[in-house]
Amino acid sequence: MTQDFYCDEVLSGKTQVKVVMETNNVMAYHHTRPYYKHHIVVIPKIHIQSFISEEEENNDELLLEMMQVIKKVAADLLAQTGSSKIVTNLGSYQDSKHQHWHIVSGERT
Repeated sequence: MTQDFYCDEVLSGKTQVKVVMETNNVMAYHHTRPYYKHHIVVIPKIHIQSFISEEEENNDELLLEMMQVIKKVAADLLAQTGSSKIVTNLGSYQDSKHQHWHIVSGERT
C-alpha cells in the first residue's frame, strides 16, 4: 500500500497545516517543509493520483475549482511579494501520488 501524505496526514488532520484558502473540494495551505521562502500547496480533498489521471473523480468541475483557488492564491502572493510561480509534477517527478500544485515565491531555502 502506497502512503499518501495528503490523504493520510493533511486531510485526516493528523498533520496540522496553516490553511491559506479552502473550499468544499480544495485546500491551499503553507507547505510543511517549504523549499522556497513562500511555499503554498493546493490539493483536492479527494484522492486523485495525478493531474493527467483518468480516475472518475478527476472531473472538469473539480479541476476548474482547483484552478480558481490556484489563481487567487498566486495573485495574492504576487501582490505580496512581486512574483509567484505555479508548478505541478508528473510521472517520476511526482513524489506524492496525490494531485497537488505548488505556488512559490522568493529564494529557494
